[in-house]
Amino acid sequence: MIARFFTFFSIVLFSCNQTSKKFDYNLGLTPPMGSEILFDGSREILDSKWSYWDGPRLIAKPPIKWKIVKDPVDVGTVLNTFDSVALGGKYGTADIVTNRKYKDFRLHIEFLIKNKGGNSGVYLQNRYEIQIKDGDSTKHGIGAVINEKSSPYSIYRGLGKWNAYDIKFRAARFINDSIVEQPNVTVYFNNKLVHDNVSIKKVWGGPFSGLDGGNNNGFGITPKPGGLKLQSEGHEVLYRNIWIEELNLESNDTSF
Repeated sequence: MIARFFTFFSIVLFSCNQTSKKFDYNLGLTPPMGSEILFDGSREILDSKWSYWDGPRLIAKPPIKWKIVKDPVDVGTVLNTFDSVALGGKYGTADIVTNRKYKDFRLHIEFLIKNKGGNSGVYLQNRYEIQIKDGDSTKHGIGAVINEKSSPYSIYRGLGKWNAYDIKFRAARFINDSIVEQPNVTVYFNNKLVHDNVSIKKVWGGPFSGLDGGNNNGFGITPKPGGLKLQSEGHEVLYRNIWIEELNLESNDTSF
């Protein structure tokens, strides 16, 4: 009887410890009232809220070929970015973007990289990339505001483990189509503040990367709104629990 009790107690303790760790990393964060769920593990929401980005390099044809697969760690289903047309790092050939466009917002998104060197990216307004890339601690590595701020690589939990980004974003401001305030972003990575109120200078990566990437070498940012984009580069990167809360930020301070 005592042995059974301690076995049961150990299971409960392990379960509580695992739950505590999830909260430590902001995994499983519940969307606040009024936010929009962008991915909940279902094919229905993928098909209704997302489309292939119709950029200059698009090869993939609808319906979206990204697969809904079993969560390798927890219960439920998740989204796998693998699309064969993007093999070899051909970003822009099979990226998906929300049908709805956003200006200022708070975003929560969870991701898992399955294999060494796995690469994807989260594009705010289909322009500004928060990088997802295993094995790279540079300004092009995981958690980087791409080519603006370096990767906080030590926060990354590693292959086969879930990670979370919590992002607060304020879009660029314009007068007569001329930019007067740069876009700003704050990023929490696994519940750690890694980038605070960063001003983004341009759209990096050229025309295949996102909206305005081909305008004046990425400096020609326009007022045209954009959706949230997820990148496929032919790797198995998984996503789950994606939600967005629209904001109206008068100040250019994106601190949480």
